[in-house]
Amino acid sequence: MEALLSANAGLAIDAKGITVHPAAMNGFDFDATDCPDLFPPLVALAAGCTGVTVIKGVSRLAHKESDRGLTLQEEFGKMGIRIELDHDLMRIYADGQVKGAKVHSRHDHRIAMACAVAALKADGDVTIEQANAVKKSYPDFFRDLKKLGGAVSLPFESFNF
Repeated sequence: MEALLSANAGLAIDAKGITVHPAAMNGFDFDATDCPDLFPPLVALAAGCTGVTVIKGVSRLAHKESDRGLTLQEEFGKMGIRIELDHDLMRIYADGQVKGAKVHSRHDHRIAMACAVAALKADGDVTIEQANAVKKSYPDFFRDLKKLGGAVSLPFESFNF
């Protein structure tokens, strides 16, 4: 919630719940040292922002399903998002534009989901190789994304979940 509010994500919070409305989002700062699994969705959020996002805690990413810092840098780079890794900081430079591209999950469920979320703003198709990595934590991810209105055309129905 803190990152969304810092990015000006267009949230209205009241007693009835949270309402999300379109808003021009800006880069934000976030310390993810104690929650390294948030890096992929934070990078997906940053991809839709304008400006520089700085996330602290990169050193915690090296020993996940992939070296997530490098993987995020390489795969989001294919979508036109520049990411610099500087000691324990990740800087994401974005202009709110995501390019269509062919990316690879590196067999990492969180990378597959982050790329799919970023793809929602892409100017063309985004193909995610090994997208079925999502089965590790969220087997219905692509089905649910489609239900929410995402243009999902992956052959996820044939995945052996």
